[in-house]
Formats: sequence, C-alpha cells, structure tokens
Amino acid sequence: KIMNVFKQLNERVVTWASDKGILKKATPLTQHSKTEEEANELYEALFAQNNDLIFFTNSKGVQKNTQDEIKDAIGDILVTVLIQCRLQNLKPLDCLESALDIIEKRNGEMRNGVFVKNKE
Repeated sequence: KIMNVFKQLNERVVTWASDKGILKKATPLTQHSKTEEEANELYEALFAQNNDLIFFTNSKGVQKNTQDEIKDAIGDILVTVLIQCRLQNLKPLDCLESALDIIEKRNGEMRNGVFVKNKE
C-alpha cells in the first residue's frame, strides 16, 4: 500500500512539473539549484528550531511558523528531488536503494551529532 501511495504522489509531482513547464525548461543543473534553495529554507527553519523559536522571520522577510516551515521545506526538497529523477530518467526508489546498498556497509562513528564514515 505504501508503494502505491508513493507512486501516486510521484506521478502527481511529475504531472504538476509537466503542467508548469518545468520538465521542458529545467535542466538538471537548474533543478539542483532549486533543491539547494529549498535546503536553505530548511536550514533557516532548523536554526530557528534550535533556538527554541516558535516563529521566525526568514531571509525573505516573511514570518513563518517554525514547525510548519520545516515540514514544508522537507516536502519541497522531496518534490525537487523527484523532478530531478524524472529529468535524469531515474526511478526514485532505485536511487534510494542504490544509496542504501552503499551506506549500509559503511563503518564510522557519531561526532558532534553527525555520522562520520571511516576512511576505507
């Protein structure tokens, strides 16, 4: 059931991107820039969360609810990545599986809240 929901949501993203002309006009590089923009919005919201702010003013001067902005930014990042997959003619779950096949074998340790892989 989860797979069907994911496929439906992915198709909604692709349809939306097609309807907006994104799939015809975007390039993988410009789509990457969009992903970075959304990741920066997530960073701003996470910074606010880290400082115990319920609301914050983002870099565009707009006041945002921190938790709502985190959810929105993560969703926007997922949308940009799904569009990137379509532009690259890749299946999102194949990309995820490929990454997991590699990272599951990594060794490393947590340092300052970040997993640092061992050099191999």
